[in-house]
Amino acid sequence: MKHLLSLYDLTVNDIEQILDLAVHLKADNRAGRAHHILKGKSLGMIFAKSSTRTRVSFEVGMYQLGGQALYLNSNDIQLGRGESIYDTANVLSRFLDGIMIRTYSQQDVEDLAKYGSISIINGLTDLLHPCQILADFQTIYEHKGRLKGKNVCYVGDGNNISNSLLYGCTKLGMNISVATPEGYECDAFVTERALDTAKSTGSKVILTQDPKEAIKNADVVITDTWVSMGQEEEKQERIKIFKDYTVTEELFNMADSEAIFMHCLPAYREYEVASEVIDGPRSVIFDEAENRLHVQKAVMALTMGD
Repeated sequence: MKHLLSLYDLTVNDIEQILDLAVHLKADNRAGRAHHILKGKSLGMIFAKSSTRTRVSFEVGMYQLGGQALYLNSNDIQLGRGESIYDTANVLSRFLDGIMIRTYSQQDVEDLAKYGSISIINGLTDLLHPCQILADFQTIYEHKGRLKGKNVCYVGDGNNISNSLLYGCTKLGMNISVATPEGYECDAFVTERALDTAKSTGSKVILTQDPKEAIKNADVVITDTWVSMGQEEEKQERIKIFKDYTVTEELFNMADSEAIFMHCLPAYREYEVASEVIDGPRSVIFDEAENRLHVQKAVMALTMGD
């Protein structure tokens, strides 16, 4: 596995290998056992979008693996200010062993992989967020014991989280139900691919505008912010449109009695989720946040290691 651009590109074996390594790296980290798998390696981290979890988890992850990470703000480099991705990819390939990029366009990520000669990791785009979903899967495995056959419900905006859940769940034979308002559905191309994958893996996919329909029998309930970066001007309009998509305690109780709640953070309480749910006993948001570190270490080790 050279790159992580999209979960759609990975095989089931690839995903299982990442998760298995992440579980072992987490256990070893807690036991104080170090693995300098990437000693002498360097990761460039390009941020066109700001971040808390992505920057800290990748930077700490590289340190724990024995390598170093370089923070490259979009204001500090020429990408996006006249230099082509072709030139940037080729130049950085001479300096670095890998690039993690958090940006707007999925095409930028694809082009870095196309033109460069080093590993490219998608830290987030407007279309996809594969690292987050891998961390989600690790968290679900820890709390539910398995992934295949589990019922995942997503309520909210059809964004990079829900798109990546469609890809990941259908790859692994998990059932996925997504409730979004009309006009805010998941990407049509992603949905088409996921439905096709589901035919071969046996995943059940429900796409609806009704959160109550989506949440029935859910083992895992996931939501995300209604206003992603770059959508700030739409905030008031979106709040009105999504007002019936808050994961309230009443809605959450319609899921399985042992369902867990997940959110990739940052969260806006009383908008996409009620405080009683996100701060309640079945919320695993901080396990989920921690697992970004471990699963990304696994991704870096598998793509950048010798």
